[in-house]
Order: sequence, then C-alpha cells, then structure tokens
Amino acid sequence: MHGLATDSVHEQLHDRRFDETIAEVNRLCDSLRDLKPGTEVPYVDPVHNAEEARVVSLFSNTGSAPASGFIEAGDQEATTRMLGIQWQLGLRPECIMPWNVHPWFTPGQANGKLAPEQIAAGLKPLLRLLALTPRACTLVAHGTEAHKLAALLLKTQNPLLWRRGFKTYKVRSLSGRGFAGSAEKQAQWLDEMQQAYADSMARCGLPRRGQ
Repeated sequence: MHGLATDSVHEQLHDRRFDETIAEVNRLCDSLRDLKPGTEVPYVDPVHNAEEARVVSLFSNTGSAPASGFIEAGDQEATTRMLGIQWQLGLRPECIMPWNVHPWFTPGQANGKLAPEQIAAGLKPLLRLLALTPRACTLVAHGTEAHKLAALLLKTQNPLLWRRGFKTYKVRSLSGRGFAGSAEKQAQWLDEMQQAYADSMARCGLPRRGQ
C-alpha cells in the first residue's frame, strides 16, 4: 500500500508541474531537455515557488535521475537530512529552490564525477533559474561540483548578483561518500549545513522557527 500511495502522490505532483507558482521553472527544465535530446531533466517539485524562493539549494547530482521525476538532494538519507534541516529552522518549501549542477541525466546511468565541462555547462541554466527567482539572494552549494559551479557563478559578476547582495555558502554533499564518517563527524557536518541555511534565512529576511 505504501508504494501505491507514493506513486499516487507522484502522479498528483506531476499533474501540478505547471502550476502558476512553478510553471516557468519547469518550462526551463523542458527547454534544457530539448537542448540535449535523449537526456532526462528532472522537474522542480511544485511545493516550491519561484516568486517566494529566497534560498537556492545546489546539488552535485552525481547519481542517477531520481525515479520521482523531481530534483532531489540525493538518496533517501540525503532527502531525510535535508528535510530535517528545513524543519528545524522552519524553512518552508516555498522559500527554497532546489537545482542540480548539471541538469541533465542519461537515462539508466549515473552521472558519476562531473567533468569540468559538465560543470561549466550548468552555468547558463543556473543563471536562467536565478532570473526566474527574483527574490533569491543566497545559494547553498552541496558538494565539490556545486562548489565549483558556485565559484563560476560569482566570476560572472552578473549585475543580478550584486543587485541582490547575493551570497554563496559551501557545504558537504548530503549523501554518498560526502557523508561517510563517524556519527560525531556527521553531526558536525549537519550543524555546519544548518548554520549555512540559518545565515541564508537571516540574510534574506526569513524568520527562523520560534522567532
């Protein structure tokens, strides 16, 4: 029953992919897919909101395309960690915008470690995403590939960035080898991530839980 319920939820979300609050972002995903025929480009879950988003979560998508069809933080453990951070801070889903370093996947294959040219290819899509999220003023980069793309973004010196006082944060990947360590290390890494998101919220004028 649980699997059937999950499938039903995914179907309902797919039906809402082009809700007004997220339509332009998911049309961007369609256009990126059209640029590279035969690839998959996951959509942004319609719980997010392009107009309300303040914080961009940039994921180093080295795995395979998610079965849900939507951008995810990584494996199930990564998703659980991400949701835990959001819950603890009171960071509502409409105020956060997930994105992948390299939006494209080859069906049935893991991306693996992204080559420099693959990371660079993600710059224009990221800039297009930022143009569609007018209130986004911070980016939290998860993992090595995301760190590199965040650095490329800042090097563009795009006027959009300085007008918003845009700031980037570099933290670990939420899954895979990036989160392989002792319980103490994992707790430290989660705390560092939570601090990055907490600072992002403060910078963008979002109240934390309990404030």
